[in-house]
Amino acid sequence: MDYSDNETIRVLLERRTVRAYTDEPLSEEQLDLLTRCALWAPSARNRQSTHIRVVTDKALLDRLNRDFKDTVGWDTPAYTRWDVNPVYQTAPCMFFVFSDEDCGIDAGILVENIAIAAKAIGLDSCIIGSVGALFDGAFAAKWKKILKVGEKERFLLSIAVGHGAEAPAPKPRTEGRILHIISGEI
Repeated sequence: MDYSDNETIRVLLERRTVRAYTDEPLSEEQLDLLTRCALWAPSARNRQSTHIRVVTDKALLDRLNRDFKDTVGWDTPAYTRWDVNPVYQTAPCMFFVFSDEDCGIDAGILVENIAIAAKAIGLDSCIIGSVGALFDGAFAAKWKKILKVGEKERFLLSIAVGHGAEAPAPKPRTEGRILHIISGEI
């Protein structure tokens, strides 16, 4: 069977991590669609225990980046170009996922829903876990207050979303990662 004209398959195979964005904001319709796709992500035992915070204010994202750099260090190799490539990747929107339960898999599914939906409507994204250091360090109380995060909630994952200013080529896939078990002894 040929799936080459299937839009869903095309989006899954063409989505890339993008780390440079234009400053064009997301429309209200785009934000609404992405949040609806996030909310409809499956969750373990249908607990729906994740909570999302959406930040679209550039000044707030810039402050978050400075506090993040103060937390992890200004010479951290991955972030040495912090002014050009901050933790939010210059995207005009960042989603943060929190929960008071141990449900990292739910956060992963939710963020992947956002990433695929973003690509489907012409946006790009970058899934980011490292910003979690901000919610464990000296600035944790400040940022939990700013983002209205509950006392028991902990950071799980985030995703930057926007109009990509680059189109990265696909990276090669590592061979030998799949083993089909046809039959076996019990």
